[in-house]
Amino acid sequence: MDEAYRNKWLILAAVSLALFMGTVDGTIVNVALPTMVADFNTNFPTIQWVVLAFLLGLSVLMLSVGRLADMLGKKRIFMIGLVIFTIGSALCGLSPTVYVLIGARLIQSIGAAMLLALGVAIVTETWPSEERGKALGFSAGVISLGIVVGPTAGGLIIAALSWHWIFFVNVPLGVLALLAVWRYVPPLRPKSTEERFDFLGAAVFGIGLLALLLGLTVGQTTGFTKPGILALFAGAAIALVGFVLIERRVRYPMVDLNLFRNLQFSLNLTTGALTFVAIAAVVFLLPFYLELALSLPVAEVGLLMASTPLVLAVLGPLSGSLSDRFGTRPVSVVGLAVLLVGYLVASTMNATTTPMGFIWRMLLIGMGMGIFQSPNNSAIMGAAPRNRLGIASGMLSITRTLGQTAGIALLGALFASMLTHYAGKPVDIGNASPVVIASALHDQFLLVAGLIGIGLVLSLLAWHRERRAARTSTIQPDAA
Repeated sequence: MDEAYRNKWLILAAVSLALFMGTVDGTIVNVALPTMVADFNTNFPTIQWVVLAFLLGLSVLMLSVGRLADMLGKKRIFMIGLVIFTIGSALCGLSPTVYVLIGARLIQSIGAAMLLALGVAIVTETWPSEERGKALGFSAGVISLGIVVGPTAGGLIIAALSWHWIFFVNVPLGVLALLAVWRYVPPLRPKSTEERFDFLGAAVFGIGLLALLLGLTVGQTTGFTKPGILALFAGAAIALVGFVLIERRVRYPMVDLNLFRNLQFSLNLTTGALTFVAIAAVVFLLPFYLELALSLPVAEVGLLMASTPLVLAVLGPLSGSLSDRFGTRPVSVVGLAVLLVGYLVASTMNATTTPMGFIWRMLLIGMGMGIFQSPNNSAIMGAAPRNRLGIASGMLSITRTLGQTAGIALLGALFASMLTHYAGKPVDIGNASPVVIASALHDQFLLVAGLIGIGLVLSLLAWHRERRAARTSTIQPDAA
């Protein structure tokens, strides 16, 4: 094995460690949320921002980081991301109040955006083209592993130490990853410096998203008809219109709006967003249900929460292979159907559900998501023109993070209102009875089942259109 071959594996290992850290931190916190509510003596709408702040940073920066890397160099931005992520992790662990923690999570998300946006790009550029699929498959496996390990590791760490250590463990790992990237990743200097960064578009996008999330979370406690909340929603709508106008006129936009003229691209992106809205809200709420309604210890909660992503990680590569053989649409439709059944079955959980009853219900959701995700991602990338694959990849990433952000904010608001409805008075999740929590979660599952149902109908319509187009293209040459 020559030096170049050894280096590509070392590059992959260094980048994978960074990707693993960024992915784990997106899920490890969920298990700690009930503990944080008690430690900080805070409420449900406030604790949401521990997760939302992280997703907000990812959502705002994911599209921007790629362009900065093209201008300044991928290795440089990636290493800056590792430094910011490591410092942010230390600040999270040292946070004395929930508001300091939210601010530290936002800092942490800036570094995570740089890692998650550029990790796959670095692997693509440093591996030979004939082995690129193997390298990217390994990277995808590491990301899935991070999703699986997050809840389990979080539960075990909190049970043995405290929630502070779910952040402190990133510090030595971050230093190790930084040294490995500095030592083994080549400079990767930018090939072109002609493009300019769309600062105005990035600012308007971020302000609009922040206004929307503030309205959704603050409105849970103040009421959604208050003038201040309505002003936030109006500001978000104005920012969205302004963002579209800016992107249509700027020379180097953050988002290529022409891609949305492809109906198949838009439908696949929309369907994917619906699934991420659904899964994010459910994953966010389940630790509260397990700890507060079922009275399970936090270590057991972490293990139970790993069941869904574990199935997703196993079935993802398999469904991708099946879509290569049978086509992306049939496999993704099957995945959505299984996911719909999974959410409907999960709605039968109540305040007396056993851990085994929880697992077999959530396995159906994991199976559906695992079958659907890989073919849908493949369909999105396949619908994009060859010279727009990078932009399409960025839009796929932003759809994932925006779906998660919107899911937690929108469905979290509904969940809070359902708690009040079933309790018969204003109540926070920490004071709600097990029956009230289970009843509100039941409605949540039915709502997300409705969202998946919409996605299934869209996919079936797209499948019908694709089959009709295929028959037409087959008949026309014969007629000619």
